[in-house]
Amino acid sequence: MKKETLSSIPPSAGEDIHSDWERVVRRRSFLKGVGLAGATLPAGSLLKGESTNSGKLNTGDVAILQFLAAVEIIESDLWQQYNELGGVNGGNPAYMAALSNLDGDMPQYISDNTDDEISHMKFLNGYLKFKGEDQVNLEHFRTLPSSQAQGAKNIRRLTNLRNLTVDTSFYTRYRSKQNPDFGATFPQAVTIQGQPAIPLSDTDTPPTMAQPIPPLTVPARRMQAIANTAGFHFGYIEQGGASLYNVMSGKCTSLEVLRIVVSIGGVEIDHFGLWHDKMGNAVSQPLAGVIDPETGVKFPDLNAPPFGGEEFQTNLILPEPCEFIDPKLPVCSVIRPSLTQFGGAVATINSFTADHLFEGQSPEFFEKVMALAMAADAAERQLQTA
Repeated sequence: MKKETLSSIPPSAGEDIHSDWERVVRRRSFLKGVGLAGATLPAGSLLKGESTNSGKLNTGDVAILQFLAAVEIIESDLWQQYNELGGVNGGNPAYMAALSNLDGDMPQYISDNTDDEISHMKFLNGYLKFKGEDQVNLEHFRTLPSSQAQGAKNIRRLTNLRNLTVDTSFYTRYRSKQNPDFGATFPQAVTIQGQPAIPLSDTDTPPTMAQPIPPLTVPARRMQAIANTAGFHFGYIEQGGASLYNVMSGKCTSLEVLRIVVSIGGVEIDHFGLWHDKMGNAVSQPLAGVIDPETGVKFPDLNAPPFGGEEFQTNLILPEPCEFIDPKLPVCSVIRPSLTQFGGAVATINSFTADHLFEGQSPEFFEKVMALAMAADAAERQLQTA
């Protein structure tokens, strides 16, 4: 076979080769200029998922991970309560039926969300131990009582789901073009105060009763209002996580810690999107209009006057573009808030407290979680040197 030389290659192909080579030369010149021409990566290093920072973590990154581990312990506790009663293997059929009136797959979603939070909790504490840092342990604070309803385990809890005041302003916030980072405030979609999100006892809500739409009996209306509250509480918890992880990501120094925070934060956003959709079924037809006969909490039709419009429309579940970075810039669809003041660690604990999630907890518990929160908020991204 005749050996080809550059002169024997067709002119067009030769021109392509010379053009490609010139691009290589120009690229090498550029890399040399920034000190990278002699740098090489081990084969497959971009594919193995190796640690980007094998050294000791700085104090800021440790504080971020410890606070997030504490939050995931707290969230795992509340989700386990929801899962025992209303998950795919839940033990309270009437509660499961009332949740299923919001969406037929609610029990499965509850179980999956529970598994996710437990995995986050275990990973964050496991990573802290892997890096030689102190893990977070809140077992000493499991002092709150369980529900007495069928399906609930008779164990001590970290969180209270029996008497909540749920901030539902996130619902209108994500439908607004305004951003809380610029000081905007938003109305409540539903006023939920002093309301249980899980059944309290079998006398209050019999576990085997029917849950038709609309609910026809006093106990059935009570159970449906409890399930509707849970739907909004799911969204409240997960939207808080979406903002918290966003805020914490901007404080990370280690690229590996950043990778952890962004990766888990993405799942929190996914959870919020799910629950933002499902809760809308509690305030739209045919289920809208349920009133809790004990507390008077009402779930109105948000698609009908005096509600309706973009501020309340139930199927507008994707974040409306809003102000971001500077009001002079075009609006942008983003997670909000994303500033420490409104979505950081201390703001998260304050919000959980206002939710009555910690009702009955000891002063020592508040001191512990607030100390972790303040340390996380104080973290600052540091420039790393070789």
